[in-house]
Amino acid sequence: MDFLRAVVLGLLQGLTEFLPISSSAHLAIFPKFFGWDDPGAAYTAVIQIGTEVAVVLYFWRDIWTIGSGWVRGVFSREARLAQEWRMGWFVIIGSLPIVVLGLLLQDLIDKEFRNLWVIGTTLIVLGIVLGIAERVGRKSSPIDNLTMRHAILFGVAQAGALVPGVSRSGATISMGLFLGYERAAATRYAFLLAIPAVVGAGVYKLKDIGGENDYGVGPTIVGTVVSFVVGLAVIHWLLRYVSTRSYTPFVFYRIGLGSLVLVLVGAGVITAGTTVG
Repeated sequence: MDFLRAVVLGLLQGLTEFLPISSSAHLAIFPKFFGWDDPGAAYTAVIQIGTEVAVVLYFWRDIWTIGSGWVRGVFSREARLAQEWRMGWFVIIGSLPIVVLGLLLQDLIDKEFRNLWVIGTTLIVLGIVLGIAERVGRKSSPIDNLTMRHAILFGVAQAGALVPGVSRSGATISMGLFLGYERAAATRYAFLLAIPAVVGAGVYKLKDIGGENDYGVGPTIVGTVVSFVVGLAVIHWLLRYVSTRSYTPFVFYRIGLGSLVLVLVGAGVITAGTTVG
């Protein structure tokens, strides 16, 4: 049964990590519908490594270009004039807010933030934010126009994803739209910005797998592999989708799911609190 749950949760992770609908929210909500224990923040963080490996594989050329350009810039003044040098710093600086806040708020992330009252509310609120960003954003600026100030703002937005229901991609994409970036540009940068934070969090939480959590090492590996395979397909689909269509369907989905969660919790059909740390 643990492996069946792992497959289902890995499928959920792969389907929802890159869509602006919050994978961590889905991993907290859907086990409640089936009467399963909350997989917990540790399991959620670790299987996200699978989807980030999918990002690395899909964007390996971009990652190599940025990484090698940044390294050249360390040793060459001329190389520091290149876009790759700046983009490397943008990713590094943009990753700092979520790293710092993640360490400072670890206990809240593991427990209080996983309360379904919080998750249902953030699904609705950030859905509205995404809808406003989609409507008012100019969606005309390419990612080459990124500045350090904007990189910091992207990073601050990403840090909001420490609260399940916010959505890492949803927060950063919303910020990108507010700042006037093209949908595809904001989406690609959101994926790249997430790599250091998600992989770091997953590795950090490996020590907590198999403790009080019901999902041990084997199911965690299964969930991670499933999330990788599904996530790779979702990246390909989403980048094609946003090149011609809006995020509006995801806005309605977020508001609908958040409202359903609040109604079910309020009616006592599902419990709001977590059962594991």
